[in-house]
Amino acid sequence: MILDWLGQIPVLLIALLVVFVPGLVAMFGAGLRGLALFATAPLFTVAATAVIAVAFGLVGIGWSPLSWGIAALLLVAVTWAISWGLGRRIQWSSSSDRRWILPVALALGVVIAIWRLVGYISDPSGISQTNDAVFHMNAIRFILETSDASSMHVNAVIGGQSFYPAAWHGVVSLIVMITGAEIPVTANIVSVVIGAFIWPLGIAWLARTLTGSDSVAGYTAVLSSALQTFPLLMFQWGVLFPNALSIALIPAGIALVMSLPRWSVGAKPWQAVVRGALLILVTMGALLLSQPAAILPWAAISVMWLTFRLGGLAVSIGRGWATALGLTAWFVLVGAWLFLANGTSGSHWPPFRGKLEVVLDVLLNGHVLVPFAFGISVLMLIGLVIAVRDSRLRWFAFAWLGISLLYVMVAAIGNPFVRDQILGVWYADPYRIAALAPIVVIPLAAIGVDGLARAIARLMRRRPDTTAARLLALGGTTVFMIVLVLLRPVAMPAVLEGTYDRESRYLAMADAYLNPDERALLESLDGLVDADARIIGNPSTGTAFGYFLSGLDVYPRTWSPPTSDAWTILAAELRDVAEDPEICDALAAYGDPEYVLDFGIGEQAPGRYEMPGMTEFAGQDGFEFVAQEGEVSLWRITACAQ
Repeated sequence: MILDWLGQIPVLLIALLVVFVPGLVAMFGAGLRGLALFATAPLFTVAATAVIAVAFGLVGIGWSPLSWGIAALLLVAVTWAISWGLGRRIQWSSSSDRRWILPVALALGVVIAIWRLVGYISDPSGISQTNDAVFHMNAIRFILETSDASSMHVNAVIGGQSFYPAAWHGVVSLIVMITGAEIPVTANIVSVVIGAFIWPLGIAWLARTLTGSDSVAGYTAVLSSALQTFPLLMFQWGVLFPNALSIALIPAGIALVMSLPRWSVGAKPWQAVVRGALLILVTMGALLLSQPAAILPWAAISVMWLTFRLGGLAVSIGRGWATALGLTAWFVLVGAWLFLANGTSGSHWPPFRGKLEVVLDVLLNGHVLVPFAFGISVLMLIGLVIAVRDSRLRWFAFAWLGISLLYVMVAAIGNPFVRDQILGVWYADPYRIAALAPIVVIPLAAIGVDGLARAIARLMRRRPDTTAARLLALGGTTVFMIVLVLLRPVAMPAVLEGTYDRESRYLAMADAYLNPDERALLESLDGLVDADARIIGNPSTGTAFGYFLSGLDVYPRTWSPPTSDAWTILAAELRDVAEDPEICDALAAYGDPEYVLDFGIGEQAPGRYEMPGMTEFAGQDGFEFVAQEGEVSLWRITACAQ
């Protein structure tokens, strides 16, 4: 396994260049430096990539690394020009901490996060054995074939015409084009970039901005992958690649908002307003075009910070103005929340925990039935006590309370208004909401580490800010993480069934959604059938992966079957096509497909369907055997031939 991953280092390097370089150059031109520069770089790159894709889709420019590179270069030049016009001077505050601690801690955090993600994914070419993986993999293939990565068009892969946030798909498709790597390999490498680079940098900068301490930022970086709920959970459940990208960007987006007042020192009011507005627009663009739901926790935490800051400024700007600005911000947030909630299909999940149980989940970080994280929870509770007692940090304790309340509602409250209007933007999915918890838990735990280190130093009659004390705290945090990764299980929980996965969802075992025989047959389709042939099958047995694995027209291209009378007939009776002319009419409704895949009858489970008409073709009139891998096979439909 290790050698397989080492062989993908060139793909990882290209992925890092694609994700970070445009943003680094642009944000450097905007005046950012240090950790802030590296943390915000993905915000710019993701926003720019998604906006470029939409623009290209509107005017008909093909999507390619060259066209993207030229457009990105133009946006970088515009950023530099605007920054020059606004004045590039940004005030940076210094830290009394040892400067070495942050880069060392970030390196440790990256290595530990890679270790945890790679250990779960196992095979760099593995495909997540989940429903949503079908859409995401097929969408990448669609972009490669149509040269169109627009969020307004990518849904056409499944016949849709609506907006779908395609920033993740645009980034992955570029890396596939540049490297020639397989789609699953590239998707998994980008998962590593999200969870082991974007996330640690962003959450460390948030902690640095929150506390002003490089030490706390360093502890945050080391602890960044301590909780299963993020980043790992988003690569287990779903699989929710766009959600993972958007959540990883949230901490940097919050820190950016918090930094605006400091960056405005010495600037004219109009310059500060324009710079702030543009940086916020970049953040909003990155979040909205990655996964729109992410904009709500970003906005809510930012508004919480603004509310407390306005309280501190009430004397200087007037209590009336402070109150008006605060109420306006909350009013806009509520309006945006309701708008986004009503733009989705509402709640899809029932509550699954009791009131006392869900409180324990929050306090002990056992969201969605993952095992209680006692160590990180103790550190978090210490951090909460410190935050409540410190007027500068108190607002962040309220942010933790708000995120925790979201989880309490999704896990334990069945009120229809709550589930549709408050939780609907996440479809009341507890996994998506649980993944938000580390945004507030990890910095609080790092504050707890710092507080604990200072207390121990005082007990030993030592200064808490010495190099030895910092080394001891950093070393202890690192050892804690190593033990955690080695000993803590990360099995995927099923909240409604109360069960856990036996293995990683990336392992293609004999009983997997897409087992090795099925994958082998799908990958060989282009040598078995004509390039323009249509192939059908029960999509919930894994046949829907066929489009991305073969490049052929394997239908349907999503895990769920069409909802039509014609498909209902095919699902139940296709194997009897020679006996019933009505079945040929049903086939005609789907373009007279020439082939059918037999991956078995299917199963009765969430997102799975039994289709007795799409199996057991041997001996049936109207079918001709084409190929077989193990127990799965491909058949030509001859009964309806003209």
